[in-house]
Amino acid sequence: MSERQIQIITDSFWPLLKAGVIYTIPLSLVSFALGIALAVVTAMVRLYAWEPLKWIAGFYVWIIRGTPLLVQLFIIFYGLPSVGLTIDPFPAAVIGFTLSVGAYGSEIVRAAVISIPRGQWEAAYSLGMTHIQALRRIVLPQAARVTIPPLGNTFISLVKDTSLAAAITYVEMFRQAQQIVARTYEPLLLYGEAALIYLMFSTILSALQNTTENRLGRSSIS
Repeated sequence: MSERQIQIITDSFWPLLKAGVIYTIPLSLVSFALGIALAVVTAMVRLYAWEPLKWIAGFYVWIIRGTPLLVQLFIIFYGLPSVGLTIDPFPAAVIGFTLSVGAYGSEIVRAAVISIPRGQWEAAYSLGMTHIQALRRIVLPQAARVTIPPLGNTFISLVKDTSLAAAITYVEMFRQAQQIVARTYEPLLLYGEAALIYLMFSTILSALQNTTENRLGRSSIS
């Protein structure tokens, strides 16, 4: 490796890391929070709502899970202006990632609720709770514990998927790497460095996920 290449790696590390902290992580957090809210609503609709609403929720999940995320982002950012709806890169990315997390997360939440034994419902009814009270006080808290591992994996995947936002000109970490490559003509070095930073983020998040799961495991045993 030449001195020039070493200098490029050194000079680019902070801009890439800064873009990851300032743009990639906030985009992930906002999209995930909104996506989880959408996931819970969608799951509840598919389980307990009026039949036409179930069909609409199921259709949404089918569309999102059956089409590539990159295509969805292109439709939102490049396609909607043709019908008079122009959205800036950040909100366009948030919408795309939120819809994706909502669809996949709803299946996780729905499966977790279904997994709660029927006896839990019957015990709640015997205490005089309504269906809504049983769901809110008994079923959902237990289901939330079940969803933590798969939703943790979903968040880690989302952090990596935010690199797709570069395709709609949102300047997150991967877009920053592309811009540096355009000046230095060192794609292997820069994209490799970006990959290492993504790996660093994923490793930290995986460690936090494992810690959370271990604490929940200890609390459930006690």
